[in-house]
Amino acid sequence: MPTRLNPYLSFDGNAREAMEFYQRLFGGNLVLSTFGEFGTEGDQADQVMHAMLETDSGFTLMGSDVPPGMEHAPGNAITVSLSGDDSDELRGYWNALSEGGIVSVPLERQMWGDEFGACADRFGTPWMVNISPPRG
Repeated sequence: MPTRLNPYLSFDGNAREAMEFYQRLFGGNLVLSTFGEFGTEGDQADQVMHAMLETDSGFTLMGSDVPPGMEHAPGNAITVSLSGDDSDELRGYWNALSEGGIVSVPLERQMWGDEFGACADRFGTPWMVNISPPRG
């Protein structure tokens, strides 16, 4: 899988509705995971932990509902996401982006099996890096 650069949108409880709208608009394949699938109980269990829409046109759009304790600030709801399976390339990006910035989630293995980290670079741009295991 090549490394890709795509928007990651944050929603305040309506990520499923928004991502299904984008799927109707752009077409393609939508995959959704809920917080409940990873052990969260209660009101947030049915909310979207991660969604990815891949279209026939080559668009990739990702999004999620904000987790408890995180502020949803429309206008500040976009994070740039780098993802793929080229570990060396993505670690290089992570190291450069996080240097002099603020790391909110260290780059480390997560419950879904990938390595993931989140930071704001020294210019204040929010970034997420996700390294998937190589396929094949």
